[in-house]
Amino acid sequence: MPGEFLWDVVGPGRPVRTPGVVMAGFADRGRNPAGLRLIPHPAVTVALMFGPAEVVMVDAGGRERRGSLVAGTGWQGAVGMRRATGMRCVQVRLSPTVARGILGVAPSELGGELVSPGDLWGRTVGELGERLAGATGWDERFALVDDWLGRRPERRPIDREVAWAWRRIHASRGLVRIEEVAGEVGWSRKRLWARFHDQLGLPPKRAARLVRFDRAAHRLAEGHGPARVSADCGYADQSHLHRDVMAFTGTTPAAVAREPFLAVDDVAWPGHL
Repeated sequence: MPGEFLWDVVGPGRPVRTPGVVMAGFADRGRNPAGLRLIPHPAVTVALMFGPAEVVMVDAGGRERRGSLVAGTGWQGAVGMRRATGMRCVQVRLSPTVARGILGVAPSELGGELVSPGDLWGRTVGELGERLAGATGWDERFALVDDWLGRRPERRPIDREVAWAWRRIHASRGLVRIEEVAGEVGWSRKRLWARFHDQLGLPPKRAARLVRFDRAAHRLAEGHGPARVSADCGYADQSHLHRDVMAFTGTTPAAVAREPFLAVDDVAWPGHL
């Protein structure tokens, strides 16, 4: 279904005030196929559902999560969506470098699971959902979420070396050697691994794999063949690409290339792929 959007997709009309945060709005058109997947992404994802539709997410282990959710950086395996007709959602992506301050817990404490925002923020999430449902349009909804995120209690920031290491990995598209990053920040590889994992929720080598996979997934969705994508994204060969895609999604590169959510990423998140 290339070129056929299953949602109306909206972006904020003005920059988000909270650093390290991007957001987009999704409104279901009622044509979502069964087995729709949400593909792992190098950010903490917060999906704030509102309105009458029932949305059920099913993770790779078959566990269900209804309604709004929080997924850690590159959560393990793709997540299937069902019974989503009429969905309305503000989806927020948090850079791993700011996620701890906004979540109130380190991403590592999410344990690789889908978590209800209410488990982190209490009843204020339900109140926000009611305000989103009653808002007159998307600009008001984005402003509500931006204000709500900006009022999260201040938390101790992550180490500047860890933040720098993340930016270095992201800028290199996941191709920089972790030993090189550790040397650049003046830490041992072991110390970088421990601090990075504790504060961002995944070890630096997996972070690099995730960033590289994210670029490869989008290249596949653009219509490039596996051989071209594996060469462009720094994989040793097509088999290497296939193994990484299977590890992150549980499916093949060909199946990932057809995922509808990837087809609208450049609309929802321009400049942030």
